[in-house]
Amino acid sequence: MKNFDYIRPETAAEARDAAARPGARLLAGGTTLVDLARAGAETPDLVVDISRLAAAEPRLGAIEALEGEGGSGGETLRLGALVTMARAEADPTLRLAAPAVAQSLALAASPQIRNMATLGGNLLQRTRCPYFRDPAAFPSCNKRAPGSGCSALGGPWKGRAALGATASCVAAYPGDLAAALVAFDAVVEIAGPEGVRDLPVAGLFLTPLDAGSAARDTGLAPGEMIEGIRLPASAAAARSTYLKIRDRASYEFATVGVAAGLDLGPDGTVRDARIALTGVAPVPLRARAAEAALLGAPLTEEAAARAGRLAFAPDPAGPDSDAPDPGAARFKLTLGPRVVARALLTLGGLA
Repeated sequence: MKNFDYIRPETAAEARDAAARPGARLLAGGTTLVDLARAGAETPDLVVDISRLAAAEPRLGAIEALEGEGGSGGETLRLGALVTMARAEADPTLRLAAPAVAQSLALAASPQIRNMATLGGNLLQRTRCPYFRDPAAFPSCNKRAPGSGCSALGGPWKGRAALGATASCVAAYPGDLAAALVAFDAVVEIAGPEGVRDLPVAGLFLTPLDAGSAARDTGLAPGEMIEGIRLPASAAAARSTYLKIRDRASYEFATVGVAAGLDLGPDGTVRDARIALTGVAPVPLRARAAEAALLGAPLTEEAAARAGRLAFAPDPAGPDSDAPDPGAARFKLTLGPRVVARALLTLGGLA
């Protein structure tokens, strides 16, 4: 591990100023940065420890309802960026307002990690691509060294992206929480040198096609820091689930993860549908075509199956038109639609 300087700022403003320095990295729970530094995939010059900032900035560690800001007659739930995954997972308000979000946290990592990892840090976790995380064995990686190539491109790694990959990067986004937040239009509050800005969680992540994204996973600028997450209330969020398919029952990333929510009318007609995917593309992926196909009709096995196929249908006019062959991840294109259908049928009481 490379030697680095370490500071523990007393205010969020001090933390942002320090984070703007070249080579600076923020440290909250430390469950990602420490591993990457040990592997040599991250080489910070300065580590800025923000783990205790909630003492001076209480909202960073608070879970609160914001009156008058919710949709569908409910309240927006605000989650501070330094709230731990374990605390958010157990929060009764979150479990009631958005079961899929709470479930995505409960199914992530291990209890020990969830007790340390923060919500903001979880959103900013770097790719879990084993080629990225082993620079000694695989020096070519566009995320570590832009322009060097992608060692995973021809490798037998089944965890790679089946949708949206490019010749420059085939890594799949690994996180569970982000997919659930994307499904229900959550927003991140980002503070930086220019003040505070709101950004949809879906807009936080960079695809391999985004300009300047080769060595970055998110669009945060130097000196910017996530301070909170706002989750608007909706009937679909209240009737939601997160279904995670993985190689083992715990402490494993999603092979395919699906966050889904439905708002059903008294006659069973689908009034609103939300579907987001993880583990299958470079970013958490909202399946809007699948959502639209469900609206205005009762949920049936046939409708759920069609939505699943649409969620995993490559866009002939989009980046998938010239994407590399998914190789060992091709099975996700068969498995994924079934996971989407199962999640929907569970919500509709038909599973």
